[in-house]
Amino acid sequence: MISDQLKKGISRANHRSLLKALGLANEDIKKPLIGVVNSFNEIVPGHIHLNELAACVKLGVAAAGGVPLEFPAIAVCDGMAMNHEGMRYSLSSRELIADSIEAMAIGHQLDGLVLITNCDKITPGMLMAVARINIPSIMIAGGPMLPGEFQGHVTDGSVGCEASSKVTTGEMTETEMDEWENEACPGFGCCSHLGTANSMNCMAEILGMTLSWNSTIPAVFAKRKVLARRTGETIMQLVRTNIRPRDILTKEAFENAIAIDMAIGGSSNTVLHLMAIAYEAEVELDIKIFDEISKAVPKLCNFSPSGPYHIVDLYRAGGLQAVTKELTKLNVIHTDVLTVTGKSMGANVADSVVKDRNVIHTVENPCYLEGGIAIMWGNLAPDSAVVKAGAVDKSMLQYSGLAKVFNCEEDAVDAILSGKIKKGNVIVIRYEGPKGGPGMREMLMATAAVIGAGLDKDVALITDGRFSGATHGACIGHISPEAAAGGPIGIVQDGDIIDIDIPARKLNIKISDNEYKERMINLKVQQGEKRRGYLARYAKSVTSANRGAVVQ
Repeated sequence: MISDQLKKGISRANHRSLLKALGLANEDIKKPLIGVVNSFNEIVPGHIHLNELAACVKLGVAAAGGVPLEFPAIAVCDGMAMNHEGMRYSLSSRELIADSIEAMAIGHQLDGLVLITNCDKITPGMLMAVARINIPSIMIAGGPMLPGEFQGHVTDGSVGCEASSKVTTGEMTETEMDEWENEACPGFGCCSHLGTANSMNCMAEILGMTLSWNSTIPAVFAKRKVLARRTGETIMQLVRTNIRPRDILTKEAFENAIAIDMAIGGSSNTVLHLMAIAYEAEVELDIKIFDEISKAVPKLCNFSPSGPYHIVDLYRAGGLQAVTKELTKLNVIHTDVLTVTGKSMGANVADSVVKDRNVIHTVENPCYLEGGIAIMWGNLAPDSAVVKAGAVDKSMLQYSGLAKVFNCEEDAVDAILSGKIKKGNVIVIRYEGPKGGPGMREMLMATAAVIGAGLDKDVALITDGRFSGATHGACIGHISPEAAAGGPIGIVQDGDIIDIDIPARKLNIKISDNEYKERMINLKVQQGEKRRGYLARYAKSVTSANRGAVVQ
C-alpha cells in the first residue's frame, strides 16, 4: 500500500501516534487510507448538500474495508461570480483545486481518492489532480438541480441575465423578475440546464471516472445517495486491483468524451477542460480532434439554454448511457476502454435503452447534422477559436458585420444596454483571455444583454475570453493567441468588417494583407491593471486557450 510509507516500520511511530490521535486503532491503521475530497460549502447551491453524499461515500469505504479520511476542496459558483471581479477567480481556481489535492494526497501518502464534486471548475480541477498524481481514484457528482416553473413554463437560471436585460428594455417588470427569481432555482444541485457543470459531470462519466448515472440522477433523488455509497465501495476495489486514472484516461477515452460532448451539445468550456485533463494525464490531444469528431458526430439532444429540455429529462430518457449506446451505431465510441467499474464502456452501456426520442434523437434523425461545438481558424484566430455551433441560429452561421471594439466586458455590456449596438455589428471583446483578464472571464452578461435586447439574430460576439455554458447565439470565444499575448484580435478597429463562416470554420478580419502586417508590426499590447497575489502568479504562467489554459 502507498500509505505504508506513512505508517509501517519502527521509524514511523510518531506518524502512527498522530493517526491514533484521529481516533484510529491499530487494526484501522493496517487498512488502506482513502481520501474523501469534499467540495461542500455553504455558498454554492450545487455543493450545499455534499456532506450528505460524503457520509454515504465514507460508509461505503468503511464497509468495504478502508479508512475514509475527509478533506475539503474550494468551489467558486460561476453564476455568483459572473460580471464582476470574482469571475477572474473562476477558471483560475481550477489550478488551486488540482494543486491542493496533489498536496494533500501525496503529503499524507493516501492509497486512493474519492472526489465529491458538482460544478464548473471543480470537476476538471479534481480530474486534473488525479491524472497528475495517478493513484486509484473515483468521482461522484452532487447531481443536477430540478428546473423551475415561471408563468406556466419550465425555466432555469440560464435566462436570469436575459431577464435583467428585458427589464431594462421594458419587456419585463421588476415584479415579474422577482417572481422569476423565486422560481428559477427551486433547490440544491448544479444548474438544471446543460451548462459547464452538467457538461463536465457528463465528461467525467464518459471518461470512465465515475459509475453509471453519475451525471443525470437529480441531486434531490435518494438514488444519488445509493450511488455515493457504491462509489465508496468501488474505490476499495480500485485500490485492490491497482487500477489508476491513467489506465482509464487514455486517448480513446478522451475521444469518447468529445463524441458525447458533440452529441449532447455541451458547453464550449469542455474544450478547455478536456485539454487540461489530457495534459495532466500526458495524453497528446490536439484541439483539431474536436473539430474532426464534430464533423463525424451529429447533435442528438436539445438541452437548455438552446433547447427545451433539462438534465432531469435526460435522466428519464435513459441517461448518458443511452446517448452512448445510440452513438455506437456510428462506430465513433471506443467500447473497449476501461472504466472505474472494472468493466469496459461497452459493457456499461450494453443494456441501455432510449426511453424518449424527443430528448435523445436517433443518429438517422439528429437535431443537427454536426456536433454541438466547432473549432474555427483564420487571420483573427491563427491558433483557433471555439463556438457552440449547435446553439447558433441558422441565419447567423454565415455572417459579416462591422466591428465594435471593447477592451473589457463591462464596457461592452454598457454599450449594449445603452442601445449603442445595432443590427449588423460584431461585438469584439478583448484582453479577457487567460493572461489578459487575467482568468479568462465568461461573457454571459454580454451575450444575455444581446439576447435581452432582441439582437441575437442580428449581432455576433467574438472574444479572447470565454462563454458560460448558459450562452447561446453567434458567440465565438477562446480566440488564440489572445490580445495580451499579441494576438491579432488586438489589431481590430471599430468599423472593420469581420467575416464569420461557421460551416467553413473561418474567422477573419477583412483587410488587405499589407494592412494586416502593418497593424501587427505596430500593435502595442495594452498593459492590464498591476496585480498582486494569486492572479499575478497565474497570469505569468498560464498558457493560451488552445492549450487548455493550463499553468506550466
